[in-house]
Amino acid sequence: MRPPFPKRLPPRGPGKASSRQRILAQWRGVDLAPLEVAQAVRARKAGDVMPKLFADLRIDQRQAEAEIVRVWQSLLDPALVAHAQPVGVRKGTLFVVVDSSVWLSEIVRYRRKEILDRLQHSFGPTLIKKISFRVG
Repeated sequence: MRPPFPKRLPPRGPGKASSRQRILAQWRGVDLAPLEVAQAVRARKAGDVMPKLFADLRIDQRQAEAEIVRVWQSLLDPALVAHAQPVGVRKGTLFVVVDSSVWLSEIVRYRRKEILDRLQHSFGPTLIKKISFRVG
């Protein structure tokens, strides 16, 4: 009785072609084995791939932005939170969208320093250096 799957042969050393590879090279008229080996996808450990994947997806930055929104809502006055929401951080600047020019004026004139101090106390002075408010 034959086994359901063909038996795997041990890998050959470099430069040694199997019978199958030699016959295919003869039939094709060219030996594509080195090219096929070079293009083969090699499996890698997840631990080797994940740091680059997280860096490419900017997971750390997105997590920090989500944390800023959470802290924003818990630290600040609910009336202010109802009219102003953070939308992102870039190069130390927190961008905040305000729903009206009246609230923009109120925040910029009277509350900007207080908001910045509270956020810097929570996140440190390096993540948020300044705040940019815009009507949106």
